[in-house]
Amino acid sequence: MTKQASILIVEDDVDLNNAYKMILSSAGYDVTSALNGQEALASIKKAGDPDIMFLDLRMPVMDGIEFLKAYDAPAHDDTTIIVFSNYDAQKEVDKAYDLGAHRYVLKARAAPKELIRIVQDTLASVV
Repeated sequence: MTKQASILIVEDDVDLNNAYKMILSSAGYDVTSALNGQEALASIKKAGDPDIMFLDLRMPVMDGIEFLKAYDAPAHDDTTIIVFSNYDAQKEVDKAYDLGAHRYVLKARAAPKELIRIVQDTLASVV
């Protein structure tokens, strides 16, 4: 039996966070979530690095860029970080790439089937 892929959703919008978690859990993934970067760091400290992380850029307490600086993504190369945002935030996205993010997805395009496809494609590319 193969291990379920683990996914961490870091999103401050509670409704979106719950929706993403439900969609990916129902697709068979082991999903945890956090409402900001600080919660994400605590979750990772407790449960270990996820296979995939969906990281919102703009959040209270600790935003995505602050999280990436604290997390030191290059030191966690088993985790694929997918940054997502609804904003035209090219400068922030570029900074996220510089800090170790692997991909950027516009939240508005992350419909349920698309979210699952993104995860499947990501997992297939790291095998």
